[in-house]
Amino acid sequence: MSEHPVARTGAVLRRMVARARDEEHRAATPLELFFDLCFVVAVAQAGARLVHALAEGHTGTGVISYLFVFFGIWWAWMNFSWFASAYDCDDVPYRVLTLVQMAGVQVYAAGVPRAFDKNDWTIAVLGYVVMRLALTTQWLRAARSEEDPGAARTARRYAIGLVICQLGWVALLFAPEDSRKWLFLILVAAELSVPPIAERNTPTPWHPHHIAERYGLFTVIVLGETITAGTVAVQSALDENEALDELLPIAAGGLLIVFAAWWIYFAVPIHERLSSNRYAIPWGYGHYLIFASAAAIGAGIEVAVEQAVGKAHVSTTAAAAAVTVPSAVFLFVVWLLHSRHYKRGAAQQAVLPVSAALMLACTFAGRTAVLLAGVVAGVTVGVGVTLAARGEERGGEPGGGPGDVSPARPLP
Repeated sequence: MSEHPVARTGAVLRRMVARARDEEHRAATPLELFFDLCFVVAVAQAGARLVHALAEGHTGTGVISYLFVFFGIWWAWMNFSWFASAYDCDDVPYRVLTLVQMAGVQVYAAGVPRAFDKNDWTIAVLGYVVMRLALTTQWLRAARSEEDPGAARTARRYAIGLVICQLGWVALLFAPEDSRKWLFLILVAAELSVPPIAERNTPTPWHPHHIAERYGLFTVIVLGETITAGTVAVQSALDENEALDELLPIAAGGLLIVFAAWWIYFAVPIHERLSSNRYAIPWGYGHYLIFASAAAIGAGIEVAVEQAVGKAHVSTTAAAAAVTVPSAVFLFVVWLLHSRHYKRGAAQQAVLPVSAALMLACTFAGRTAVLLAGVVAGVTVGVGVTLAARGEERGGEPGGGPGDVSPARPLP
């Protein structure tokens, strides 16, 4: 197996050549981990604004604004991650340009409240301009260094696509305010079309295991932010109300949901399926719902806590839905993107979709809704592990077929 000659240490200047798809021991770098952590602020800002909107009863506008704002967070992270998987040369220009992108993330995060509450995207778009200037420079550098004409053409297409889309975001600032959300959807479609068009003839050499690890790490970060948000909400409520009997079930249910979400997501070695863009691009795009729903669970827990102590102007059912709906979305999308490819038989295939439906049914359980949803999440893991173990006893693989996870990685 080949190994990229610069994968271990930085240098002042190197040619930005494509890394090998079969490179051994490819893992996330400290710079990539640092890059991910910069998004914690943006995710927290989006979650905080969602909490405020839901607690005030502005469910429709709150959810739409959250989805719009979170798209910017997810898309900026995704653009960098796939580029780095193919062209991380770890020299000084690469590091500096990545740090510039991180600065742009912080500017975007600062603009999240205004974009969410006032539909004012000026600061957020400014942050994107900073990120896009750096990333476009990276793609142009890759195009200049590539010896393969097809790969160079792909890099130039990315650079051109980024510039065109960014001009569209700048133009959005001058559009009438009541038309911005519809124009936003058009620009989203344009953004999503850039990778398929750019990679139509010569795909970039992203590393399957590295990409799977990067997505997994960001999932951990988002789930960690969810736990933090829920903990802070419970602590603040206890300081003001001491309503332990009301808050303990919410805290316990929320923890069970997050723990089960982690277990379920990491149950399968998804890198084995990331063999081509035909599967990888829909898989990567689908993670928008996984990341957004995982972050929204934390916001939902905060709303449930505020409702329990009388600070939220919503019903018990609405507060419960703030937790159960994103939890159900998470379960279903993880099944759609990951688990269904590793399960055999109706029983194993039904576990996550049925659990998602039961999670939604918990919405109407009154003040025990979040706790019951947590029980459903825990039982989901238990049932999945039991079914996988029975499959092994019958002589099959844990997931029911060749290429599934090892016995040490039971499927939920």
